[in-house]
Amino acid sequence: MEDVRDACGYVSASATPVEAPKIALTFDDGPSAAWTPVLLDGLKERGVKATFFLIGENADKNPEIVKRMAEEGHLIGNHTYHHVELTKVSENEARLELADTSAVIVRITGKEPEYMRPPFGAWQRKLEQEIEMLPVLWTIDPLDWTTENQDEIVNKVVTEAEENDIILLHDCYKSSVEAGLRIVDILQEEGFVFVTVDELLLN
Repeated sequence: MEDVRDACGYVSASATPVEAPKIALTFDDGPSAAWTPVLLDGLKERGVKATFFLIGENADKNPEIVKRMAEEGHLIGNHTYHHVELTKVSENEARLELADTSAVIVRITGKEPEYMRPPFGAWQRKLEQEIEMLPVLWTIDPLDWTTENQDEIVNKVVTEAEENDIILLHDCYKSSVEAGLRIVDILQEEGFVFVTVDELLLN
């Protein structure tokens, strides 16, 4: 009888569902009229939601793409209006860069962005008290903007990928967009679930 109880215990324990590892795919510097729609098509086909940190002037020029991002459930964040390094401008200019971008996003989507990514990862700590957005950095950076070699980008990401990682890519380059979709295919095959960054940060 003891053996039966042990066996039943083993079966029930082994049948406990294991939660799939979560990972976030983020794209900076868009939207790009040429490549962001291609990326959105690919993400939709794969049932994946990503996080987009938008440059304000690019969002201003491509409102339909921004609207589509929002409608398809992607998370939209602020990446300044002109892609400025926030530690190299005055506090007032930094505030304006963020405020102007948020205004564009609100005008298009009706929703205030809650997350921002400082260009180059350079952040003015004083601003943290003043703005109602959380700064988001990354854990995997394949430096995709320096190369058109898709294999190099893909290999860098998939060999480093672990649970709760935040992957940094750019949706303004053909090679990065195509590499991004290949990364999704490989990591989904490995059991990863793609989520927007808020799901990682708020858990």
